[in-house]
Amino acid sequence: MSKIKVENSPYSGLGRIGLFAQTAAGAAVVNTTTESTLTNGGVGTLTVPANGFSVGDSFVVTMGGTLSANNNEGLTIRIKSGSTILASTGTIIMSGATNRTWLLQANFVIRAIGAAGVASIYTSGFFEYLKNASSNLEFFNATSLNNTTFDTTISNTLNITAQWAVASPSNSITTQNFNLYKIY
Repeated sequence: MSKIKVENSPYSGLGRIGLFAQTAAGAAVVNTTTESTLTNGGVGTLTVPANGFSVGDSFVVTMGGTLSANNNEGLTIRIKSGSTILASTGTIIMSGATNRTWLLQANFVIRAIGAAGVASIYTSGFFEYLKNASSNLEFFNATSLNNTTFDTTISNTLNITAQWAVASPSNSITTQNFNLYKIY
């Protein structure tokens, strides 16, 4: 990803630069316990090349779609750069949900650049979904400081994954939209 000059962008007044927009629904993660990507193809990029980050670079991702889950099933959402976990919800014990809306939002800030053990990224986000009973939102944090395995000297590609604890045809999650912005 090349450096973007905010002052020359038509989006400068909005305070964000679009880096990626998913243009088709993601494949459903259904009836499996295999960790699987929620992202799908689109326009733009999810990759920052080696040595492409600067201290203070800040990003926001918004992602949403539909999910179904049996009551008391486990789901884990992970925000990753390659195989490096930036943040995780941990295992969410789901309330019953049938074709319900979900939303993930996360912010990333580069605190230090360099190899693993020197580089540092802080990720704060949340995952929420609308459960069947009472149509209330269930809300889960995904926040972490990674200053041990994150490495800015290599290429970094954002990936967001889902993993069910139990394989069932009733456990399904699909992405309908996904946007990545640079906000600083």
